[in-house]
Amino acid sequence: FCDRIGVSKSDGWIDYSTLEGALRDDLDPKAPRATAVLRPLKLIIDNFPEGDGVTNAVACTAPIHPHHPELGNREFTISKELWIEQEDFMEEPSKGYFRLFPGNKVRLRYGYVVECTGCDKDENGNVIAVHCNYFPDSKSGTEGSANYKVKGNIHWVSVSDSLEVEVRLYDRLFTDANPDAGGKDFMALLNPSSLETIRAYVEPGMVNVEPDTRLQFERHGYFVADRLDSVKGVPVFNRVTTLKDSWGK
Repeated sequence: FCDRIGVSKSDGWIDYSTLEGALRDDLDPKAPRATAVLRPLKLIIDNFPEGDGVTNAVACTAPIHPHHPELGNREFTISKELWIEQEDFMEEPSKGYFRLFPGNKVRLRYGYVVECTGCDKDENGNVIAVHCNYFPDSKSGTEGSANYKVKGNIHWVSVSDSLEVEVRLYDRLFTDANPDAGGKDFMALLNPSSLETIRAYVEPGMVNVEPDTRLQFERHGYFVADRLDSVKGVPVFNRVTTLKDSWGK
């Protein structure tokens, strides 16, 4: 970051996106990958073998880092009930939406191709669960997977072995890029959404994450295990930056 902005003898303003870009460039080559579902919605695979989520689970693997195969793989399972992101389902999809909606097929990342069959709603009409069927010969890494061409690819974690954690979504402190310019009252420009604390689900290997570990939650961004609030078996994750600059969009 310091190399990018250089040194000046006069005051100046550096756009926050410059710092975020430097963070991404620094973390991308070395941050191990993991899966996290931040705003969970249950996905039920109706034709998956019955069981308790353990005896009927199928092992899946994913690279710890896509560009460093020498680091090996991380392991988790897929079972009848999964957590997916709420935004990965639409009952009435908009144009160009390729994720889950009734009648559409998507690939569960590192897992199977599934076809959405419908959803359950509560008394207020809110979707509380999505139903689908899977294709047993479509598992990633097998010969049959090449027979399925789908446009959507979504991430997930199993209900049975995922870990529920606290995630802190930090964002920009001010709503104005230059809060101190022109006599502005910077206190009036504080961003009320600069911190959102949520409960999320992460893949089971995160139970062993050490405090201060930096990693990438795929599709979401870069996070760090809080050095003070994380304890063994119960990590707390703070967002460092998103995967791309989405401020104001």
